[in-house]
Amino acid sequence: MFGTHDLWLFVLSGLLLNITPGPDTLYIVGRSSTQGWRAGAVAALGIGAGTLVHICAAALGLSAILAASATAFTAVKVIGAAYLLYVGMTLIRSASAAQSSTVTVVPRTAALRGIFIQGFLTNVLNPKVALFFLAFLPQFVAAEATSKPVAFLVLGAIFDVNGTIWNLIVAWSTARLSTSLSPSAAFRRWFNRCVGGVFIFIGIRLALAHER
Repeated sequence: MFGTHDLWLFVLSGLLLNITPGPDTLYIVGRSSTQGWRAGAVAALGIGAGTLVHICAAALGLSAILAASATAFTAVKVIGAAYLLYVGMTLIRSASAAQSSTVTVVPRTAALRGIFIQGFLTNVLNPKVALFFLAFLPQFVAAEATSKPVAFLVLGAIFDVNGTIWNLIVAWSTARLSTSLSPSAAFRRWFNRCVGGVFIFIGIRLALAHER
């Protein structure tokens, strides 16, 4: 169907990959635990939108250019690493400036927009995600497919929808758990600092990563 094969295996593999914790999951957990379900859900949707960019890039062959060109890979890698460092520092600064209220802050529309954009850029500026789709999706595209870009888009859409559903579940469960435990303001500040520190660590690792 649509030039794909072993679709059930693709769905199963995609689900296993989606539930593996990574920077995207970390970002969603950080937002949900400190700002509630809406913030976590918006973060998940931003990450899903970023994934669509990688899917379209893989379908159009842009990811192949990224994989073949050391200069292109390095440029995207540096930009992505710098942005992860920026997100980490932002989380640390926001934790330091947080008030000592024990009530979870409900983000306004402007704040939600910023959360969406951060989630989008965190995903789309990671060249490792682009290379992942370039390596993973072709395994399930039939050699005799009449339109391989369409097959890429179909597989990518399935992967993204499943991943977004999982991320929304993570956001909801994290927000519920956070509300049930009623963490103190001090705990939330330190949690944000820890999440920010992990983002800085991931950014440094990305900056030092090789293209292969």
